[in-house]
Amino acid sequence: MDEDSQDDLVTRARAGHHDAWEALYRHAYPRLRAYAAARVGSGGAEDLVNETMARAVAGIGRFRREPGGFDAWLFGILRRVCLEYFRREGRRRNVGVQSFVDTADPGEEMDLADEHRMVRKAFAQLTPAEQEVLELRLISGLSAEEAARVLGKRAGAVRTAQSRALANLRGLVGDDL
Repeated sequence: MDEDSQDDLVTRARAGHHDAWEALYRHAYPRLRAYAAARVGSGGAEDLVNETMARAVAGIGRFRREPGGFDAWLFGILRRVCLEYFRREGRRRNVGVQSFVDTADPGEEMDLADEHRMVRKAFAQLTPAEQEVLELRLISGLSAEEAARVLGKRAGAVRTAQSRALANLRGLVGDDL
């Protein structure tokens, strides 16, 4: 969805048009869900995304167009919802880099499962900040500008952090893959 279309939908959503909210939700949902699942596991992701959208509806009057746009605003809300979840539940973050690859060959599936386990184990060794930047950029597909808005950083700092996190991940995985 381009910026103008999204801005139009946001304007209509502010005016109470349910179809605009539905379009915004459908556009953002897959990425919001992927981020939430990476943060808390797939079991609680749906509830966190729903809470995020409820807060977005209630707070649409506070949205201001900034770099990163509406999607970054939503991810900022989701990030706060996730942090509240951890505080409330007294839990440590459940790292869940998930596999979305399907294959028909059982031998290939076993190899992929082993590789995914190695990557998940290495991912868990990254710092929480490194994990989050990779979740925002790679799992959720946010641009550097969108991730920067969510994290309260500059886009260049996000790109640098992503590069370092990937280098650290490669170092942890090593020659195993």
